Amino acid sequence: MDLIATILIAVQSALPFWESRYAIPLAIQGGYPPVAAAAIGIASNLAVVVVLLLLLEPVSDFLIARSRLFERFFDWLFTRTRRHSERFERWGALALIPFVAVPIPITGSWTACAAAFVFGIRFRYALPAIAAGMLIAVAVTTITMLGITSVHGMLG
Repeated sequence: MDLIATILIAVQSALPFWESRYAIPLAIQGGYPPVAAAAIGIASNLAVVVVLLLLLEPVSDFLIARSRLFERFFDWLFTRTRRHSERFERWGALALIPFVAVPIPITGSWTACAAAFVFGIRFRYALPAIAAGMLIAVAVTTITMLGITSVHGMLG
């Protein structure tokens, strides 16, 4: 396995809006071993998710402590979004799965981390839901891209 290709898969998988859903199928089409591409891409994408889920709250606290503007903004935001119980939090996390899995613009693990933060969904609920969505997204995109490649190969 080529080191440059491995780094490219990891970096692409960590990028917002691109993520592992596109990096892995492209690596496979480029001849990279599928299991290795999936392992690198998913691990890289999950690493970003863990960092985001752990850092969004402290960063917002830092901004609130430093600026009255941020304090008013986050107060306004959280007043409207964090009015729910742990039951909502647990079941609301399930909404993150299709949010990550469906390949439409502005969805994916980065945005799901922001949604989990805004709605106050704790790490223990958000991480498995986002990971499940990532796996579905990668599977669907890979199957689609390989199917397109197969059809294209049959046509000419």
